[in-house]
Amino acid sequence: MQGPVQTIPQAFLQLKRQGFIRQLDAAQRLHLSEGELIAAHVNQDTFWRTVTQRDVGSINLNSVQPKIDFYENFAEEDLSALRLRPDWHALMASLEPIGEVMALTRNASCVHEKIGVYQNATLTERVGVMASDNIDLRAFYSKWAHGFAVSEMTIRGQQRSLQFFDASGVAIHKIHLGEHSDAQAYQSLIKYFADDSQQPGLYTENLAIKPPEQADYKIDVQALHQDWDTLRDTHDFFALLKTHGVSRVQALRLAQPKFVQQVHCADVLRVLTAAAAREIPIMVFVGNHGMLQIHSGPIQKVWYARPWLNVLDASFNLHLRMDHIDNAWIVKKPTADGLVTSFEVFDAQGDAITMLFGLRKPGLQELPAWRGLLGEIQETQQACAA
Repeated sequence: MQGPVQTIPQAFLQLKRQGFIRQLDAAQRLHLSEGELIAAHVNQDTFWRTVTQRDVGSINLNSVQPKIDFYENFAEEDLSALRLRPDWHALMASLEPIGEVMALTRNASCVHEKIGVYQNATLTERVGVMASDNIDLRAFYSKWAHGFAVSEMTIRGQQRSLQFFDASGVAIHKIHLGEHSDAQAYQSLIKYFADDSQQPGLYTENLAIKPPEQADYKIDVQALHQDWDTLRDTHDFFALLKTHGVSRVQALRLAQPKFVQQVHCADVLRVLTAAAAREIPIMVFVGNHGMLQIHSGPIQKVWYARPWLNVLDASFNLHLRMDHIDNAWIVKKPTADGLVTSFEVFDAQGDAITMLFGLRKPGLQELPAWRGLLGEIQETQQACAA
């Protein structure tokens, strides 16, 4: 969309008057990033900050007394946004008082939604970890550039959320309040983390282009095989990729057949349907360059409505574009606890869409039922190839 930032709210409103439209879809219709759409609704006349130069971990957000009265009309406008300070870990560590919310992480092909409470936030080497019964996240804060508290009036009433974007305005993570969320704790949190600048608009930067894969002949395949053979933890796989300068899909393509088998893209539907029917608890990983979100446990309702493959459970939803899957693999990695088997799907650019594992804790072996299910997929693939 061309024109000043002041024209964006009216253009968005015109789209909404034509019928329900999601913020991402509206941004695309207006030739904007989603972050630009949200930032255009920051009200420069609305300024509030409550506490400065204080450790968020030492205060009770519910007891904060604002220096300037909170702008109550913020929640009454059609769409309004409050820019947040980039104290990302402190903010995430302060979410627990809000109670039950919905965590949403997506990439271009998959949306992962999980209901729960943000707890046990830790920070290690700029990676934030949130680990509770339902909310399990790995946040890569170096990729986070912008954050907003957002309020939108919809046909279902007022929808409140926290939304975080990278430097290009692409969404990294969202936190949606629900009927069981503590609205007062939410108001206190956004008062505390409000940025000094509430100017509308967003300056976006182009992200670095992913370098092309090295040619296969430049890879020391024998060394790659040796290092794969000696893996002791699934987390070591990332270091293996970096050491050998290979992309994930390239590593799968060059791996020993005993560890890797390419399967049909549609097998992800078979895996999820069978896991639900057999009550096999699984782990579902979906991420982008700034966040990884994990579901651990059983799934119940799997529903395919072309092109979307959905899991529609009470506290976990997954929405996967089947038509975006370019290749799928069953992958085995040695660990101190034995082989760990995953089902991994990728798009045409080689980016991971989702990864599925059997539910497993460190120190325990993989579930035989999960290994058996993927073994059935492999046998079918081999029979078709014979």
